[in-house]
Amino acid sequence: MSLAMIGMIAGMALGFAGYFGGFGAFLLVAALGAVGFVVGRLLEGDLELGDFFRSRDDRRR
Repeated sequence: MSLAMIGMIAGMALGFAGYFGGFGAFLLVAALGAVGFVVGRLLEGDLELGDFFRSRDDRRR
């Protein structure tokens, strides 16, 4: 599935949540989508958990 298709599906989900559930539902769906994205990247191995806790000056080269 292309990134454009995934983006369109995510946008439609946010649109439905905003329309039917209001702004609170919109924010909830957006936050859960962001959490799901990060967890998916962690499981794929594209992202390491230490990346969130390491300071900018302590990067590995």
